[in-house]
Amino acid sequence: MAFPCLEDPTLERNFKGHRDAITSVDFSLNKKQLVSGSMDSCLMIWSMKPQMRAYRFVGHKDAVMCVNFSPSGHLIASGSRDKTVRLWVPSVKGESTSFKAHTATVRSVHFSNDGLSLVTASDDKTIKVWAVHRQKFLFSLNQHINWVRCAKFSPDGRLIVSSSDDKTVKLWDKASRECIHSFCEHGGFVPHVDFHPSGTSIASAGTDNTVKVWDVRMNRLLQHYQVHSASVNCLSFHSSGNYLITASNDSTLKILDLLEGRLLYTLHGHQGPATCVSFSRTGDFFASGGFDEQVMVWKTNFDAADYGDTIQAQKYTMNANGSDCGNNLKTQNAIMHMNGCFNSMKPMDTGYSEQQKAGNYRHEKQVGMDSGDFPVRQKTQEAGMAELMQRQQVQIDEIGLTTTLQHIVGQLDVLTQTVSILEQRLTLTEDKLKECLENQQKIAQSKST
Repeated sequence: MAFPCLEDPTLERNFKGHRDAITSVDFSLNKKQLVSGSMDSCLMIWSMKPQMRAYRFVGHKDAVMCVNFSPSGHLIASGSRDKTVRLWVPSVKGESTSFKAHTATVRSVHFSNDGLSLVTASDDKTIKVWAVHRQKFLFSLNQHINWVRCAKFSPDGRLIVSSSDDKTVKLWDKASRECIHSFCEHGGFVPHVDFHPSGTSIASAGTDNTVKVWDVRMNRLLQHYQVHSASVNCLSFHSSGNYLITASNDSTLKILDLLEGRLLYTLHGHQGPATCVSFSRTGDFFASGGFDEQVMVWKTNFDAADYGDTIQAQKYTMNANGSDCGNNLKTQNAIMHMNGCFNSMKPMDTGYSEQQKAGNYRHEKQVGMDSGDFPVRQKTQEAGMAELMQRQQVQIDEIGLTTTLQHIVGQLDVLTQTVSILEQRLTLTEDKLKECLENQQKIAQSKST
């Protein structure tokens, strides 16, 4: 059974052209174009082909807070502090149509996967859904009590997830337009939230320096990460569903391995806060933006050829297990969900210091910038051996996963029976104590008479 071979991410391009902080980045479907929004009130379209010029789109009257390519790549939506949403044609002319979407700053825009709907979120505390054709308003969602920072459609378009400065993440049913659950575990504002590619879970970024992953079917916390030393501003799932990248005010990007529940890479590049990050649709590139007015494009370098082996390994594990938990999952999310089953018994806090203590984890890699502005690989022979041993251990762990799960279920049954016996004994003890006290009271009364 083969397992993915990971190479260090490398910085491919460094785009400079904005005149203020970058607020949002997104790739087109074919990876030929990258769009960025900025506090300088402009959008810029960058070509991934060398020697191709960039285009500056001017139209908003205030800071551009968010940008998003339509699934087909034929439109770009942008939201602004000028309270409007614009739909752009990403061509040389940069034609756009504008409509007033909210009564305050528009923080988030996101197309549904069919490209027919657009969801927007605003400082006016509302979420609105629009028909893209003719920019027709459909309905609004109104239960947040503070600024709504982000709103996204689920991959199948049936759900909407939103995050807010009221410290909640809310899950909405698009058909009934009702809030079906509120996640309240963040200790601060929640600037960003996104759906896992399978649609079965969500991840949220908080100003409490944490990243949380929740299951949206059972509405419970799966994983908890505290790997940043400052507010987490943005996150993005890899298309495989196995990795999550985050951007923080601590100026770093972090890549998390969701299957193993650990920090994989720390990327240094931006001078000052890293404000936004996004994987390309296929996951082989990702882009980041920061307060330093720079847009950086990185090559992921995950070996795509090995993803088939990963999925086969996950299928093998789930078929051997045969649990209901796995049967409801898409294969690529199966092992992450089982990790979540363990995490629900003991909340996972995967800070770097914990990884150093655990001998069976390969050390997280720090990828930085040298004088040539390219990441420095810090692989040593010892690290390579540790990586090999880690893969062998993962293989052994997966083979024994079924036995482990059965053992845990058996232990839980024993614990349940033990608690029941203890409760019975406690009841008997209380009855005897009560009887003893009553006897003592009778003896005392007889002596006094």
